[in-house]
Order: sequence, then C-alpha cells, then structure tokens
Amino acid sequence: MGDQMQFIVEKLSQEPFRKSYNLISFDSLEPLQLLQLLSDVLGEIDPKVRRPLAAPHTSSGGLTLEFFFLGLAQYNPVACLSAFRQGLVTGSKAVIHPVLHWLLQRTSELRTRAYLARFLVRLEVPAEFLQDDTVADFYKQYEELMEAFKNLHKEHEQLKISGLSTAEIRRDISTMEEEKDQLAKRVERLKKRVETVQNHQQMLEIARQLRLEKEREESLAQQKKEQKSQLFLAQQKLQRGQVQLQEMKKMVAGSKPESLMKKLEEEINFNSYLVTEKTPREMESKKTSVCFLEKVIAEPAMTQADLSALRSERDEINAQINELTEKRMIKYEPTDSKFSMYRQQASIISRKKEAKAEELQAAKEEMSSLERQMEQKSSKAHKLEGSEVLTEDELKQYVSKLRSKNTFYKKKRLEIAEITAEYGILQRTEELLRQRHEATQQQLQAIEEKKGISGYSYTQEELERVSAVKSEMDEMKGQTLDNMSEMVRKLNAMVAEKKASLAPVIKELRQLRQNCQELTQECEEKKIQYDSCAAGLETNRSAVEQEVKGLLEECAQEESNYHYINCMKRRLEVQLQRAKEEMKAYLSSDPQERRSAVREQYTRIILEQENLGKKLRDKQKVVRESHGPNMKQMKMWQDFEQLMECKRECFLKQQNQAAIGQIIQEGGKDRLVL
Repeated sequence: MGDQMQFIVEKLSQEPFRKSYNLISFDSLEPLQLLQLLSDVLGEIDPKVRRPLAAPHTSSGGLTLEFFFLGLAQYNPVACLSAFRQGLVTGSKAVIHPVLHWLLQRTSELRTRAYLARFLVRLEVPAEFLQDDTVADFYKQYEELMEAFKNLHKEHEQLKISGLSTAEIRRDISTMEEEKDQLAKRVERLKKRVETVQNHQQMLEIARQLRLEKEREESLAQQKKEQKSQLFLAQQKLQRGQVQLQEMKKMVAGSKPESLMKKLEEEINFNSYLVTEKTPREMESKKTSVCFLEKVIAEPAMTQADLSALRSERDEINAQINELTEKRMIKYEPTDSKFSMYRQQASIISRKKEAKAEELQAAKEEMSSLERQMEQKSSKAHKLEGSEVLTEDELKQYVSKLRSKNTFYKKKRLEIAEITAEYGILQRTEELLRQRHEATQQQLQAIEEKKGISGYSYTQEELERVSAVKSEMDEMKGQTLDNMSEMVRKLNAMVAEKKASLAPVIKELRQLRQNCQELTQECEEKKIQYDSCAAGLETNRSAVEQEVKGLLEECAQEESNYHYINCMKRRLEVQLQRAKEEMKAYLSSDPQERRSAVREQYTRIILEQENLGKKLRDKQKVVRESHGPNMKQMKMWQDFEQLMECKRECFLKQQNQAAIGQIIQEGGKDRLVL
C-alpha cells in the first residue's frame, strides 16, 4: 500500500496534474476531495468526464460517467461489484487508491481507448426501428463508416510505429538521387578510362565471371552452413530418439506387468487423492477466505472501539470454548481414550500425507520447470550459428584466446591513444605553420606590390602545380596499365585457385547429403518403431485404466454398502442398549431408578392426561347445562339494548322538533315587530 501511494503521489506531481501532495497530505484527503481528484484524473484522460463535485454522493447517480468510463476502460475491481460501487460512491480510500494507481499506470493507453470509444462504441437500435428502410440504410452506413475508421486508425498507428515521415522520405530520396548521379558520373569516367586500355572487353568479362564465382562461392558456403545445421539437428533428434528408445527398452525389459500395475496404481491413487481430497479442500478454503474477505470489504470502516469490542467478544468465546472442551474431556475421558488416540494418529497421518503430497507436487513442478529450462538452454545453444555446446577443454581454449585478444586489444588501444596525441600535436603544428605561411604570403604580396610585379608568386605556383599534376597523371596512366595487367593475371590465378579449393568442398558436401539422407531414413524407421511400441503400450494402458476404473467403482460401491451397514448396526446397537437400560430400570427394586424408566414416565404422562381430560369433561357438562339459560339471558340483553337504542332515537327526534318550533316562533315574533 505504501508503494502504491508513493507511485500515485509521484505521478500526480508531474505534468499535467501538478499536484503538490506528499504521503501524509494525500492520505489525509477527505472522501469528497478523493472523488474530485479521481474526476480530475479521468478528465485528463477523457475531457467529458471532468466536472466539479459540489457535495458528497449518497447514491450512484452522481457518478454515472465515472462508472461508465471505468467499465469502458475494462477495470476489474478486487471486491464484488456492489461493494466497489458503494466504496466509490462514499469515497472510500480502499477503493479510490487502487483505481488511481491503475489509471496512472496506463494513462496514454486509456487516453487512446477513450478517444476510440467516441467513435467505436456501437449505438444499440431496437429491432422494430430497423424495419424502416431509411433507418436500416443509415445504420448500415454508420457501420461501414465505423469499419473505415478502424482501418484508418490501424494504418495511422502503423505509420507512427514505423517512424517514417514525409520529410525524411523526401530527404532520403534526394540523397539517393544525388548518389545515383555521382555513381553515374563515376561509371562514365571509369568507362572512358577503361576504353583506352587494350582488350578491355575481355577484362570486363573476366571480372564479371569472377563476381559470379564469388557469389556462387558465397551461396555454396551458405548452403554448406545450412546443411551442417540440418545435419546437427538431425543428429540431435536421432540421439534423443535413441535415448528415449533405450529408456523405453529399459522400462520394458526391467519391469513386469505386476510392477507396471503397481506403478499405475500408485499414480492413480495419488491423482485420485489430489482430485477427491486435496484440491476440493483447497478450493473450499479459498472460497471461504474469499467470502470472508468480501464480507470484510463490504462492511463499513471500524473504529478502535469496535475493534476492542470484537476482541473482548473473541476472548469470551475462547473462554467458553475452553470450558466446554474441559467439560467434554472430563465427561468422555474414560470411554473415548482409545478413540482419541486413534483420532490423533489419524490426524497425524493425514497431515503427513498432505505434506508428502505437496512435496511430491512441488518436486514434479520443479522437475518439469528444470526440464523446460534445459530444453530452452540447449535450443539457444544450438541456434548460435549451429555450433555445439563447448566442452571444458574447448571452453578453456576459448577463454585463453579471449585473454590473448584482450591483451592485444589493450596494446592497440594504447597505440591508438599515442597516435591520437601525436595527431593533436601535428594538427596544432599544422595550424601554426599555416598561420606563418599566410603571414609570409602577405609579406611577399606587399613586396611584389612595392616592386610592381604583383601576382608573380601565384603564377609561379600555378605553373608548378600544373606541371606536378601532369607528371602525376602520366605516372598514373602507366600504373593503371600495369595494375590492369596485374589484375587480370591475379584474377585468372584466383579463379583457378577457387575452383581447385571448391572441388573437395563440393565432394564433401555430396557425401554429407548422402549421409543426411541415410540418417533421415533411419530416423523415420526408428520413429515408426517407436510409434508402434507407444501405440501398443497406450492400448494396454487404456485397458488397464478401464479395469482399474471398474474396480474403483466396485470398491466405492462396496465401501458405501459397508458404511451403510455399519451405520445401521450402530443404530440397532444404540436401540438395543436403550432397551436393555429400560428393562434394567423397570425390573430394579430402587424406586428412584424405576421412576427414571421410560415406561414409568409415559405412565405418569398418561395419568396426567387422563386427569386433564376428566376435568375438561366436567367443565363441558357444566357449560352444556348452563347453555340454555345463558342464551336466554343474552337474548334479553340484546332486546334491552334495542329498546334503549330506540328510546335514544326518539329523544333525539323530539329535541330536533322542539328546536325547529322555537326557531319558527322567534321568526313570527320578528315579523310582528316589523
């Protein structure tokens, strides 16, 4: 977690975020500040997501864009989706920090993905709308444009990866054109120079033949190298096949059907143990731990008081468990001593079995990894120019050669350093002499101007230079003719020498090809023999596996029957023991023990129920006798209630009529007064 926070703080301090956080200030951020920071980071990746957060979110409605972007970016939360959603809404550090770490690790990739999502997230159109021809045409055009955008984006990315720009291409083309012109001019000069030589066509033909022979020599050397590598690979394959064949022969010769069956049974037992016991137990433990972790993540943050309460509750439960264990040991110690010993032995054996199985599994995995590494190392060694792995003596010779070359390299390096120093001195000397020459030339020009013969020294130097160039050209022409004749003689000698040197190589190559064909044929024959032997063993193995499978099923069925019979036997023994105890208690002379018998208990319960039934019957008789008068009395009370209700209604009507008459009288009096 500390490395994660350090990485987040470092990334946020860089462009384009420029946040001045340290570990303490970042860890002390409020949930709303964390959500705003997450929104800012997502806004740098996709500007559509950036927006201010005014208040803490109490629901997921305010974080729709963030959820959509994280789903689009294919973020996989560690917790379940509901817990992750709740943590993101509440601004939990346990959720926000991993999201920020994941986003800042792949900012450029997510920015590209967000850009592509604007154009490649397909709009879902209901099927009933697509029945319309216009809508269907527009949707088809939309899909075609999306595919065209995909292709253009791929081409754009390939061009960016290739690293070539139009300016570089134009510059390369112009450079190549200049080189082409220079080469054309050089070829023209050489043609003019060669045309003056006698028998130049014959010399050109000889040079062409020499070039062809050199190319042929290179191709033959390449073919020889390829043939050697193929021969080496074939030899290695043949050796591996022979080793495998010898191992199979040893296994078949030194083993009997009983030993093979025993080996197969051991392997089957080990695999069945892994499949039926070890792997399901590990899966169950992993599932339990995952569920527990999900529950822990889903729960809200706990304070110190909650932790102290849980610790005290844990201590109380442990104390209760210890008390119950002691009581159980005191209660069942005399009867279960042998069983506890057997249980301890069984648990020790099971733990040893699990440890040995894990050691065996680890040893097998280590052996397979070492075999893969050995194969990789051998293949890498064979790929290095097709050469074999060096032996100890060859390695010593190679090291001695490297040491001698290193000494020679150091000596030459010292010489280069001396030459470089001398070159610097000479360069400085040349510069000083050039300065002196320029000063002398200026003095000479001043003297010539005084004497009235300016330009005399320059004209004399030009004449000397022209004469020197002419003499050099004459000398070069003579040397060119001598060189051409010497070249022709050397070319003829080299052609003859190469033909003579290639003859034994070609002969050796033919012999190697023949040997390769023979070895290939022998390898194919050995492979056919190996395939037939492997097929026979595979057939026998499948038959044995079927038989073993049937026996295992039969064994499992018999074991199930055994467990069922054993359970029924234990049940009958328990019932028989209870019957014996009941008979013993019933026939005992002790009244206390007889009272604890089941028969006495049931007899006592029956008497109690009979007494209760007698009381209920008496009560029923009394109810039946008083039912008639009680019904009559209830009828009288109902009539009395109706009578009183009728009187109440009459009284209310009388009051209403009296109030109406009074109102009428008051109205008549008012009219009389008027």
